[in-house]
Amino acid sequence: MDATTTVLIALGLAADAFAVSVSSGLAIKHMKVNKALKIALFFGGFQALMPLIGWFAGLSFRFFITPIDHWIAFGLLSFIGGRMIYEALQNEECEKKFNPLDTGTLIALSVATSLDALAVGIGFAVLKTSIGPVVSAIGFITFFLVFAGVFIGHKCGNLFGNKIEFIGGGILIYIGSNILISHLTEAAAIS
Repeated sequence: MDATTTVLIALGLAADAFAVSVSSGLAIKHMKVNKALKIALFFGGFQALMPLIGWFAGLSFRFFITPIDHWIAFGLLSFIGGRMIYEALQNEECEKKFNPLDTGTLIALSVATSLDALAVGIGFAVLKTSIGPVVSAIGFITFFLVFAGVFIGHKCGNLFGNKIEFIGGGILIYIGSNILISHLTEAAAIS
């Protein structure tokens, strides 16, 4: 997997976490760097851990699904991207007051926004992708976007809203389609 694709996947997966971090920044009354660091470490850590778990799980059944691996990657990325777009289009006016610095809240938010990365990790195992560089990119990009997102949310309010999730979902669908087309084109060329 090339560096551009890795970065695009990381950006797509980080979109949920970024959107949540902007909302978290809105809820923090007195902003300090350590507060943004705590949120960024949770989100970046979970975003890096989940694809690794998915990758190890996917290794156990990789040989059974190699002939259809491109369809699985396409399906997973399209489903995740489509769900992100669907959620972005939902207009939920009801906001819950929450403490984004509470450890329990951070764990719940981090897991919720990184489940997509778990599914993507399974796809990486199926495609026999080296997981180290991908996990590192996902973790670092998520960390930095969330860190910035907390400050953006605190300073600018809810300017971005669900547009970030919409873009992230589109990126994931594009990557899934690219994988499918690439594999189908290679198979057609071999035939």
